[in-house]
Amino acid sequence: MNFLYPGFLFALLSVAIPVIIHLFNFRKFKKVYFSNVQLLKEVEQQNSSREKLKNLLILLSRILAIIFLVLAFAQPYIPLNKQKTTILNNSVSIYIDNSFSMDAVNKDGSLLDEAKRNARELVKNFGLNDRFQLLTNDFEGKYQRLLSKEEFLKALNDVKISSANKTLQQILGRQCNILTGSANKYSFIISDFQKNFFNQKKLDAKQDIQYAFLKLNATTLPNIAIDSVWTLSPNHQPGASERLVVQLKNYSEEDAKNISLKLSINNRQKAVNAVSILAGKTVKDTLSFSGLTAGWQRGMITIKDFPITFDDSLLFSFNVDENFQVLNINGSASQDYIKPLFSADKYYKLTNNVETNINYNNFSNYGLIVLNGLRNPSTGLAQQLKTYVNAGGILAVFPDLDVDVKTFNTFLSGLSLPSVSTLNTTATKVDKIDLKNLVFKSVFEEVPKNLDLPVVNRYFSFIESNKTNKEDILQLPGSKLFFAKYGLGQGQIYLSATSLNQTDGNFARHPIFVPLMFRLSLGAGSYDALYSAIGSENVLNSKNITIGKNQSLKLTSNQFESIPDVRFTEGRTLIYTADQIKNPGFYNLKLNDSLLAVYSFNSNRSESDMHYLSKTELNSLIGKSNLKIYDTERDAVKLISGQNQIGQTLWKLCLILSLIFIAAEILLIRFFNNPKKTI
Repeated sequence: MNFLYPGFLFALLSVAIPVIIHLFNFRKFKKVYFSNVQLLKEVEQQNSSREKLKNLLILLSRILAIIFLVLAFAQPYIPLNKQKTTILNNSVSIYIDNSFSMDAVNKDGSLLDEAKRNARELVKNFGLNDRFQLLTNDFEGKYQRLLSKEEFLKALNDVKISSANKTLQQILGRQCNILTGSANKYSFIISDFQKNFFNQKKLDAKQDIQYAFLKLNATTLPNIAIDSVWTLSPNHQPGASERLVVQLKNYSEEDAKNISLKLSINNRQKAVNAVSILAGKTVKDTLSFSGLTAGWQRGMITIKDFPITFDDSLLFSFNVDENFQVLNINGSASQDYIKPLFSADKYYKLTNNVETNINYNNFSNYGLIVLNGLRNPSTGLAQQLKTYVNAGGILAVFPDLDVDVKTFNTFLSGLSLPSVSTLNTTATKVDKIDLKNLVFKSVFEEVPKNLDLPVVNRYFSFIESNKTNKEDILQLPGSKLFFAKYGLGQGQIYLSATSLNQTDGNFARHPIFVPLMFRLSLGAGSYDALYSAIGSENVLNSKNITIGKNQSLKLTSNQFESIPDVRFTEGRTLIYTADQIKNPGFYNLKLNDSLLAVYSFNSNRSESDMHYLSKTELNSLIGKSNLKIYDTERDAVKLISGQNQIGQTLWKLCLILSLIFIAAEILLIRFFNNPKKTI
């Protein structure tokens, strides 16, 4: 107990003392307590006001964020020119440039793939009831109609690089044909806009169509192209020496050195050369070859140039005739110097007719027709000969000086030749010769100083009112006509002022007469083009073709066959290919199983220039109020679906404002002043 009592007392005191103190301070505590309760109520009231304000601000931010988000999807806009809109369906034509230049690559891949992506994005902005036209350089008939959105996207996947080439005005014209009616009309041009694409001063466009040009950005690449090729001899003989001129162009800003140039004929190499070309310049090179046999020849010129390769080869074709047919029509009193001249060469196959027995139907079979001293040339003969010359034939006229002048003038008029004024009987001598004329080209190794020229005893003087199509080859004193060339259609007429009779002069026996006649005969056949360009309005020429009943011409190549449109005119057969030719190559013209001709088609060389119009240049060229130009790297296409204008869109602004108000809501929740409660 002794030990317990102090402990008990201590415990009792430890309990009693706080109670006594608490009772002693109760009155004071009560007063403080009620004072703190009043303060707490005031604090809670202030906190409640702030909480309400915070909640109102959060609610307002949330409402505004939702409103602007909805508006962003609704795509509000400011229409151009403050024009009123109408609720109509949309007709949309989208052109995808699929020319060779679109095979170039930028940072986003090939330009064609980028064009397709842009087209898909455009279509997505339109409604399900809108209709679309897909247009490419091929101008395919199956796309000359409006498609649904699903059909358009499916057709878009099939667009590939093509050798066809169209101008901007041709594209807009095709779009105008499909964009008709009361619907809202849109035209989109997606292209790299090469400088050759816009080739005119003024753009013809409709005011009720809203145009948008989407310019793809390509890198300018260096390029060397085989620009063209032609032969120096339009007439080709078996085994004869041939010369071919090739023109190359350097489209880059740097010189090109030692470009390898190769010529192949019928898959056999015929000539090789190395060519250097200055930057931006053109150079011509002549290739010589021989050893050709009779028949159609398929030639190819090739170079090696990377990375642009579509213009590194050029195909051409021509025919080597086994013989050259000459028709000689003699008058009753003429001396025949033509027969011994052409009979000496096996290549020439001469047919002689008398004036009273002429078969007009066979004129197209001859490369050269000679009229030697006709006494009674008729207007019917003149008409048939005019048709023959227009089709590319060569006609040589040596008059009978004793012919009735009135009759002869009627004949000459039918051939668009000058008329006879007088017959001169004073002997004279030819005093001028045009040695630079193609007739005398390569005849003389060097020009003689004192060239002996023909002497004439009798000759016609002519009344010449039009000399635009005339070339004087030999002239008498006073610049009078002695032997001249006149162009007519695709052929030529050679007119002599004197006859070939010995009594009228020594022209037929003069040394210059032989090369003159041979050289003018070699001018035949110049109407035949060596090749054609794909995408151009091609009309192929052929000699007159006789087609029987139930027969038709066919144009064939590897895995290709078509029946072209054929028309007959002035002794020629014209063959229209329309847009059937899509790929470069050789195409055979056949009648049943007979090969009539071989035609060559190449890619259009306008695509070789890899320089592009800038957006600034386009703006200066266009200047249309209903046309907008967009750079696909820097500009978004401001398209409003369902409206008749492409205006200033506001969806981006709405989206930005929506994000701002969402951020404001977050900040209000986390950082708005929220004081601690006091107890």
